[in-house]
Amino acid sequence: MSARVDGARNGLRNRKKAGDIMAWNELFTKENEPSDKQISEFIATPLWNDLNNHLQQTYNVQPKLFYSCCTMDKGFWKGWNIKYKKSGKALCTFYPKQGYFLALINIGAKEAVEADLLIPLCDKYTQDLYHRTVTGSIGKSLAIEVTSKSILNDVINLLALRVNS
Repeated sequence: MSARVDGARNGLRNRKKAGDIMAWNELFTKENEPSDKQISEFIATPLWNDLNNHLQQTYNVQPKLFYSCCTMDKGFWKGWNIKYKKSGKALCTFYPKQGYFLALINIGAKEAVEADLLIPLCDKYTQDLYHRTVTGSIGKSLAIEVTSKSILNDVINLLALRVNS
């Protein structure tokens, strides 16, 4: 198993059983791109709008929708995702989930030292995820479940490292 897959899998908490809720990729197929409003309604947390507003206002970037056919983890990653790039560099990818969203952030060699200094100041969930995630050839791929304001702040601070590296 690759470090990227292992790191992403480490970020997953217990999920509702399959069939309890309609999956994102079933609601919005490859031929049915969701609107900003539909994304916000599905995620159903103000944290989503807070983060999008922050990224657009602070870094003058716009979200881009992409469709992933990935079937890893029983299709957990399949469906429309939202990517942000700055000057051609990928900042992060967001995966809508019902009631929250997942932020996939790569911490590369350029950001590693600063990330190591930042992590002790983060939410315990983010700290645990960071320490459990295996470092691979491209660094750490953190799959962060954004479920609270403190975790949102961690994501904002980790993204700042990516922008400034």
